[in-house]
Amino acid sequence: MSHRALPLNAINAFLVTARHLNLTHAASELCITQGAVSRKIAALESWLGFALFERHARGLRLTAQGAALLPELRQGFEMMMNATEKASRSNAVIRLKAPTCAMRWLVPRLVSLEQQRPEIHVALTTTLDHASQLENFDAAIVYGTPQPDAFKLFDEALTPVLAANLPPPAAVEALARFSFLHPTPDGRDWQLWLKEQSSTLKMARNQHFDTMDLAISAAIQGFGVTVADINLVQSDIVAGRLIAPFAASVKTGAAYSLLQRPSEDAPPFLPELVAWLCQPQNDIHSSAAADLA
Repeated sequence: MSHRALPLNAINAFLVTARHLNLTHAASELCITQGAVSRKIAALESWLGFALFERHARGLRLTAQGAALLPELRQGFEMMMNATEKASRSNAVIRLKAPTCAMRWLVPRLVSLEQQRPEIHVALTTTLDHASQLENFDAAIVYGTPQPDAFKLFDEALTPVLAANLPPPAAVEALARFSFLHPTPDGRDWQLWLKEQSSTLKMARNQHFDTMDLAISAAIQGFGVTVADINLVQSDIVAGRLIAPFAASVKTGAAYSLLQRPSEDAPPFLPELVAWLCQPQNDIHSSAAADLA
C-alpha cells in the first residue's frame, strides 16, 4: 500500500460526503455528478480494501472503519491544504510599477517592508511614463493630477536642496553663486518656486536634466542646487546627504498616487503593501533614522 499513490481526489470526495452524508449535497459542493462522487468513493474503498459507507434509503451512514478513519484523514488533509496554501502565499509576488522619479521615496519603504515583513515579495519595475496605468501589474504609482480611484500618497511640493557639505545660502539671493540644476529641460520648476518667493534671481550657470532623480543625484555630488520634491528627498536629508536651506515650498498641483488591482484579482499581501505605502511619512523616516543610528 505504501508504494501506491494516494488518491487525493477520492479522499476529498470522501471527506465532503462524510460531512453531508448525502450524495446530492456532496456532488453540489464538489461541482460533479452524483455518479462521479460514487465512483470516487468506490475507488477509495477499493484502494483501502474496506467499505466506508453503508447505503440506506434515507442516505448514507459511515461504517465503523470509515468512522475510525475519518478524523485522522480529515486532519491530515487539512494540514496538507494549509501547508500548500502557506507555501503559495509565501511565494506570491506583487508586481509594482513606479516612475523613476519616485525611487528615492519608494525604495527606503520597500527596504523597511522587506525587513519587517520578509514574507511579502515585491517585484519592482521602473518606468519613465508618469501617467501609465496598471496594465499587467498589481499596483502602480502614478504622477500627475490626483485620480479619484487611487490612494494619494503625497502632493508634489518643491524646495531647493543642495549637498550637505556645501555652505548653505542664508537668503534666496545667495543661491546665485551655485549652478542651478533643473529637473526639467524647460526650467519651469525653478521658475515656479522663485515666483512664489517674489524673486527674479538671475541664473548664470544652468544644467538641465531629463528627470528629477538625475538632478537630485547631481546635487548630492555637489554639482549645484536643485529644486526638488521635499517628499522625494526626505530620506537623503535624514541621511545627511542633502540639506533644504529654506522652509518655503510650493505645490505644483501634481501628486503621486497609488493604483491597485481589484481585490478579486489581487495577489496575497497586496492590501498590506498598499497600507504600508500609504502610512504617514514620519513612520518610515523614523524607522530609517533608527537603522542609520
